[in-house]
This record gives sequence, structure tokens and C-alpha cells, in this order.
Amino acid sequence: MTDIRSGTRSVLEGASDLITELLPKLDSLRSDVTLKSDGTPVTQADLLLQQALERYLSSHMEDLTFVGEEGQWDPEAEPQGWTAVVDPIDGTENFASNLPEWGVAVSIFRGPRHAGSMIVLPDLGKRLITGDTVTYASSRITAFSSAISDELVEQLARTPQARLMGAAVYNLYGVCTGRLATFINPVGAYSWDLLAGVQLALEHNCEVYIDDEPYRGGYIYPGRRYRLEVRHRYDRHPR
Repeated sequence: MTDIRSGTRSVLEGASDLITELLPKLDSLRSDVTLKSDGTPVTQADLLLQQALERYLSSHMEDLTFVGEEGQWDPEAEPQGWTAVVDPIDGTENFASNLPEWGVAVSIFRGPRHAGSMIVLPDLGKRLITGDTVTYASSRITAFSSAISDELVEQLARTPQARLMGAAVYNLYGVCTGRLATFINPVGAYSWDLLAGVQLALEHNCEVYIDDEPYRGGYIYPGRRYRLEVRHRYDRHPR
């Protein structure tokens, strides 16, 4: 398993370099926006980056099953061989508005086992890959999803330090690194929004709950929404 994780990390580092290389092109496509059938935006940058990451990952992992937000996939397929779950641009509304709070998420499984994950925040020059050492920040802030529901409004009203950032990947990076104390999404998000972040959260002293149940690190299937709560456990750091 160590060799698999080491090899996966190398592939993820290459994927991060690819994102950096493509950033000027992505930047030029921010305003090329269309609306999907569910009313959410997609830019040509989303499509370009997903295609580039699929080509890159497929060239490094034999018989790869690629699950991307902007592609086609089997919602009930069991992970076999190599599987990559990718959100090319999470926070597309932010991205299209030229805000820096957006990110790229990649999570890789070998069969049912997690092999490595990565979050990249290109405009902020930040990334987090499985195996990274982190100097944790300290925060009292709770971030919430930007999709509004009655439950979310009630929780916002009870939370002294609350933020709505508009990108799950950005929020998950924040809670993994201690820049946010908690991230809550009571409305639900998809596997490509969450899988990399929750894997990294388990690695970095967090409690993770999906659909109100403790998350232990398994594969999350695409095609449905999952409610999420992630808490950074500052008490678990060495003193």
C-alpha cells in the first residue's frame, strides 16, 4: 500500500503542475459561461481542465475509471482497479466572477481503498496532497455551504462566526489546515465536491460526518447529494 500511495502522490504532483501550466488559459475562459439543465454555471475552463486531467491521469493509471463532474459515469459502479473522482473547478460561480475562492479536487482509489487525494487553490497558490505536513492555523469560524435552506438559515443565526465562501473545496482546505474550525453543508453536495476533502480531513485531525454518520474513509458514489459536517480537532495535535 505504501508503494501505491507513493506512486499516487507523484501522479497528483504532476496533476498539480498541469493545473498551474493551464492557469493562463483557464483565466482567459472565465467569462465563457453557459447554464446546465439544473441552472448551475459551467465555463469552458471547467471542460478544458476536466479533459486535460482525464488525459493526464489515464496516461499514468492503466484502465482508469474517471468520474468527473462534467462527464458521464455509472452512479452505482463499484470502484475496481484505478478510479479518479475529479471536480475540475469547484466554485464555478466564484471563478466566473473572478473571485479567488475556487479550487480543483482529485481523489484516487485503487479498488475500494483510498490511494491519495489533492486539493489545489490555483489563484491563492495553495495545495494539499495526501502525505503533506501542515502547520495548522487556529480558528473559531464555521463555514457553511452557499446553497440556502431553512436549516442552514437557522444554523447561521445561531453561529457567532459564520462564513459563506461559495466553494466546498475551498472550505474543506480551510478546515483541513485549521483555518476554519468547522464546515457544514446541510443541503448536500456531490462526491466530486467532497471526496478529496473528506479524505484529507481524516488525515488532518478532523471529525467527518456524512449524512449524520461518522465517515470512515470509504468511496462515495456519484449522482446524489450528501450532507456534510467536518470539524477540525485542534486537541488532537501534538503539544
